[in-house]
Amino acid sequence: MSVLLDARTRLIVQGITGHQGQFHTRAMLDFGTTVVAGVTPGKGGADIHGVPVFDSCEEAVFSTGANASVVFVPAPYAKDAAIEAVESGVKLLVIITERIPVHDCLDLMPYARAKGVTVIGPNCPGIATAGVAKAGILPNHIFAPGHWGVISRSGTLTYEIVDAMTRAGLGQTTCVGIGGDPINGTNMVEALALFERDSETKGVVLVGEIGGTAEEEAARFARAMSKPVFAYVAGRTAPPGKRMGHAGAIIQRGMGTAESKVLAFGEAGVPVARYPREIPDLIRDSQ
Repeated sequence: MSVLLDARTRLIVQGITGHQGQFHTRAMLDFGTTVVAGVTPGKGGADIHGVPVFDSCEEAVFSTGANASVVFVPAPYAKDAAIEAVESGVKLLVIITERIPVHDCLDLMPYARAKGVTVIGPNCPGIATAGVAKAGILPNHIFAPGHWGVISRSGTLTYEIVDAMTRAGLGQTTCVGIGGDPINGTNMVEALALFERDSETKGVVLVGEIGGTAEEEAARFARAMSKPVFAYVAGRTAPPGKRMGHAGAIIQRGMGTAESKVLAFGEAGVPVARYPREIPDLIRDSQ
């Protein structure tokens, strides 16, 4: 089984005619994803890697039966693109775009939830179900089908940890890159709940970082889970008040420190790796 993304997913790529859209559409097709349409206003009728391009999401969904969309639209227009996707009827929306204004996300996320749409991102690498499909920019070659779920706020750390897991023979069900912005569509607790219900997932790896309280909330939820959870927290040496990478990765007034997150995981019985490469060893030691 898988979480959110499976063989029934029929994907739209918004911004498919741009450089990033074209490049990652090719990679998603190579991964096995059923990419049924692209959307770029004014470019309807074009063809990208055999994928037909439409002027609007409404046309794309009507013509192809699409049920998911991935957004590669630049930040100033991403909110409008996302709302268009929601209104077209898709049920999964993956927003790769970074630097979307916070107030745009404050408008978008409640609207999408009210419409029953699951949002991944923004400012994220996307989501991939090993051996089945992906929506985003996650590298194809690092995945292998298996029984371990991955939830991450960081793109590059996700790649490193998933690659280490694969090399150690620990394949994945689904990897969800929830993104590092302060306002995102799916949080760690919601993603954990999805994996808890998935019969094929034996356990979950959480990749956290400084800033916010997502990891502390995830640690509280993990206490009640029937499956083991393992964690890595980036930013242990980050100075207070300095943003490290993601917009949400900042320590302020003693909140959101790596120490508080590691402590919360420890109190919940969640093993925490000091380095990404240690994750496979933690999983093996638990078996």
